[in-house]
Amino acid sequence: MLDVDYALVGGGLQNGLIALALGAQRPGTRIALIERGSSVGGNHTWCFHAADVPERAAAWIDPLIIARWQGYDVAFPALTRSLATPYACVSSQRLHERVVAELGASVHLSTIAEHVDAHEVVVRDARGRRETICARVVIDARGPDHATPLACGWQKFLGRELQLAARHDVQQPLLMDATVPQRDGFRFMYVLPLAADRLLVEDTYFSDGSSFDVAASRVEIERYAAAKGWRLASVAREETGILPMPWKLAPPAVRAPLVAGYAGGWFHPVTGYSFPIAARLAALVAAQPADALFGPELAAFAAEHARQLAFAQRLTHMLFHWFSPAQRHNVLARFYRLPEPAICRFYALQLTALDRARMFAGRPPRGMSWRAVFGLEAR
Repeated sequence: MLDVDYALVGGGLQNGLIALALGAQRPGTRIALIERGSSVGGNHTWCFHAADVPERAAAWIDPLIIARWQGYDVAFPALTRSLATPYACVSSQRLHERVVAELGASVHLSTIAEHVDAHEVVVRDARGRRETICARVVIDARGPDHATPLACGWQKFLGRELQLAARHDVQQPLLMDATVPQRDGFRFMYVLPLAADRLLVEDTYFSDGSSFDVAASRVEIERYAAAKGWRLASVAREETGILPMPWKLAPPAVRAPLVAGYAGGWFHPVTGYSFPIAARLAALVAAQPADALFGPELAAFAAEHARQLAFAQRLTHMLFHWFSPAQRHNVLARFYRLPEPAICRFYALQLTALDRARMFAGRPPRGMSWRAVFGLEAR
């Protein structure tokens, strides 16, 4: 039997950040991190806007960043815009390195959590050996596979890290290039310039269904790169994702064990961005003594997130119900005409009342179905 202060079930982004926050703010804390895979963080890339995360988290987030840019671009059929909001990228490899350096042997890889409750986790390692971990706090963040949205659309993407045969001319990220042919919902390319001769290109869809033709998406990325004049030398890495975009999701529950990450509803249902919320939750967990975690600070944080989550779910419902798949790009194009600070607060899921009002002010986006608005169309 192993006794610890925190048992972190799931070694993804959320618990990786919690482990680093605890190490920075509460040295000497006894932590056990349990991950069924062979590495912390899996095979992912996470990005965030500079204002998305609390300043107090910089000490443990900055070492995770593999690239920074002073702004980013978006492109739609009727709109192109450059925004001056700094943007940053974190890799799962860097997260793994930092967490293992912080926790050492307290990281239990290739280990399955067979039973999880408020103060106890029963695990089984790759050799079939079982062990009981007793903890003052258990945080269960086992990812999207454990999320249970009641109704949702889907964000699907294939990302390929392209090693080019020559330098490219991309100066800053292209967060949405929706000038590509629209199909299977709202579709866009996402481009990150990771080095002078290396790009991460993601083919992304906001779709009604979860089926995804990865092979076809590989071809689309190659066509896109060729059209841009990027000569491919090799593919350094590939990642895929199929994430729920819910319009019906239970709000986070403040009880032990704390269910965090996607499974707990601690993410942005419209964008799929999880880093800002994960960082804020990690900072809050580390700011409280273990025995006081389930107190007023966490309750207030969860209540505010639930309020923001409810509005974001309404936006997701509108996107998927009021607009046909071919017209959804108009909604995002209209959104990117908002003032830049409002766009930043949207990504951070920290919208003000004025921000919410601005989203509905003026002429609605092209392609909105009034029959759907008034509930006259069955879905």
